[in-house]
Amino acid sequence: MKPFVTWWRSAQAFITAAMAGIAVVAAGAPAAHATGDPSAPWLSSIQQVDAALGRKEYSAALRASHDAYGAALASRRWEGMVAAGDAYRRIGEATGLHKSFQAKAREAYLAALFRARQQSALDGVLRAAEAFVTLGDIEVVTQCVRIAKLLAAQDPEKQADVRAFTARLADPALTVQKLQPR
Repeated sequence: MKPFVTWWRSAQAFITAAMAGIAVVAAGAPAAHATGDPSAPWLSSIQQVDAALGRKEYSAALRASHDAYGAALASRRWEGMVAAGDAYRRIGEATGLHKSFQAKAREAYLAALFRARQQSALDGVLRAAEAFVTLGDIEVVTQCVRIAKLLAAQDPEKQADVRAFTARLADPALTVQKLQPR
């Protein structure tokens, strides 16, 4: 009887720990990461980053972020590069090493911007612009807006998207809030 009780307690502890891990991932991961999209090979690594950050295991988060970056790089999709950049930023916020991880995030965001431009993906260019706003890199944001305007030149709907984005950028409260030094 005793081995069963020991086993049962171990099983309960494992289930409790697994549920806590799932809760951390669900709370910390953006909705796009929770889709389980098989065409997005970086997602599981991003989830590992968030779970490791939740446990304050920073070296594990860093290893997972490198895996996410590699998978995103291999995928040739801008979405993965943005996700990898976002993961680097979260690690920087959690560890207090903002500058180091912002440099890594910037590299990933630039790759996302170049890929989005190459793929004529307006949403990717605008998402990269948002990422650069969070980094406080207004020069690159300006370049992103120029690229977005070129991509939207022949499509009134896309032009409206670019206007809406630039209007959000013009909101002083939003810009000041996002550009505050950390």
